[in-house]
Amino acid sequence: MAACIKLGRPQIAKKATELAESRLLKDSWPEYYDGKTRRYIGKHTRKYQTWSIAGYLVGKMMLEDPSHLGMITLEEDKQMMSILKRSSSWTCFS
Repeated sequence: MAACIKLGRPQIAKKATELAESRLLKDSWPEYYDGKTRRYIGKHTRKYQTWSIAGYLVGKMMLEDPSHLGMITLEEDKQMMSILKRSSSWTCFS
C-alpha cells in the first residue's frame, strides 16, 4: 500500500485490498502463502496471525487517508510527506 501511495497509483493498492479481502478472511488470516502463484497457504503457516490482520488494517487506513503513510515512513521520505494530502481523487477508493 505504501509503495502504491508513494508512487501515486492508488488503483493498484485498491486492487490489492480487494484481493486480500476476498482471501484472507476465508483462509483464516494465514501468515503467508506458498507456491509460484502464492495461492497455497504455507504448509507450516499459522492462522489468525495478528500481524496479518494489522497489516491489512493499516493498508486500508493508508488507502483511505494517504497522510497516514507517515506511520511507516523512513527518514528520507519525510520530505515527501508535505506533498501527500488527501484529495478528492482518493475518495473513490475508500
